[in-house]
Amino acid sequence: MSTAQVAATTTEVEEIMRRPPRSLWRDAWRRLLANRLARVGMVIVIFFAFLAIFVPFLVPYDARTDSDLANQLKPPSLEHPMGTDEQGRDVMNRIAHGARPSLGVGVGAVLLAIVIGTVLGLVAGFAGGRLDLGIMFVMDILLSFPGLLLAIAVVALVGPGLRNAMIAISIVSVPVYARIARANVLSIKQQEYVTAARSVGVPTSRILSRHVFPNSLSPILVQGTLGIAAAILEIAALGFLGLGQQPPYPEWGVMLADSVKYLTSGAWWVLIFPGLAIMLTVLGFNLLGDGLRDALDPRLRAD
Repeated sequence: MSTAQVAATTTEVEEIMRRPPRSLWRDAWRRLLANRLARVGMVIVIFFAFLAIFVPFLVPYDARTDSDLANQLKPPSLEHPMGTDEQGRDVMNRIAHGARPSLGVGVGAVLLAIVIGTVLGLVAGFAGGRLDLGIMFVMDILLSFPGLLLAIAVVALVGPGLRNAMIAISIVSVPVYARIARANVLSIKQQEYVTAARSVGVPTSRILSRHVFPNSLSPILVQGTLGIAAAILEIAALGFLGLGQQPPYPEWGVMLADSVKYLTSGAWWVLIFPGLAIMLTVLGFNLLGDGLRDALDPRLRAD
């Protein structure tokens, strides 16, 4: 190698060493934006999140007085782009206002499940012994029931309504996050930095909050994003069965339940458009979750 080549290589090395180190989260964000399907999912999620957050303020709506029997089951038109339902209500308006309960309850149920499940998983995995066996035994019992069936049982026990539906779905989802957190803890607590922290007398709560939990966050975030999609489907299913949002307030599952009987009469729009809203929202969260999984995979991180 010539002197000029050695000098050039040395200059490149010095330039690389002067660059600020890239954090894992910044690198993951860059890879997430580079994923075309993840960008599509992000756009879909942002769109429906905008509907859920801002539409109730921008377009006030009172479902108790929204009825126009003279315009029953009108097909899509310039005045009503998605047609009207059996009570003459604008389908597009109700879909927009139904985004808040559908997304809000789905996100709320997953956040509640993440908090409870992660705490239980961290405690079980780090403590071990009988406490670990007891916690995971309860989680295994919950996992032995079909998720939707258990949610229906909980709502039937405490009564219909959005709040009870959110609690039911969160209870169903807790074991998933508890098992993920526990599996990560069992791996992380064997690491040298955790052993060193315990040897110098660092409190267990500090080890969990400063060392174990941050390193367990990636798979929990990915599962949480995918879990929101599943929760939205379960909210729609409970609404379809009459156990979620109660009429006349709009919610996508309730709208499907109200419109099924009109499908054979040719009023396809009252069923298709709420179904498309559910499908697109679930698709958006699934695409975003898949993109997060790829972006947070340490094996894909550039050197």
